[in-house]
Amino acid sequence: VQLQASGGGLVQVGGSLRLSCAASGFTWDYYAIGWFRQAPGKEREAVSCFSSSGDGSTFYVDSVKGRFTVSRDNAKNTVYLQMNSLKPEDTAVYYCATELSWYCPIPVTAQYWGKGTQVTVSS
Repeated sequence: VQLQASGGGLVQVGGSLRLSCAASGFTWDYYAIGWFRQAPGKEREAVSCFSSSGDGSTFYVDSVKGRFTVSRDNAKNTVYLQMNSLKPEDTAVYYCATELSWYCPIPVTAQYWGKGTQVTVSS
């Protein structure tokens, strides 16, 4: 199982970024993929998730609802996290992960993780 997050960068408050998580090495369509983040000095938290239940079920932590949108392109084995109206408190390293289960949210104890991508929101 391999996951690789990309798309991070430096953006001003109110700006947007789109993160991508490319997956390989497993039957992509069967499993949920989650996005997590970890800010300096803070615990890793679940941000969003797209399930593989077939009904498009998603999960968002309250702090990003209405600003972030998760989507997946099964043809490209990629999950995206569109982040709009970014705030300084969104600054963190963002990771994608899977537990090889179909449901969301994925716990922070997920088994498979990709390398993170840094998102920095400047005020």
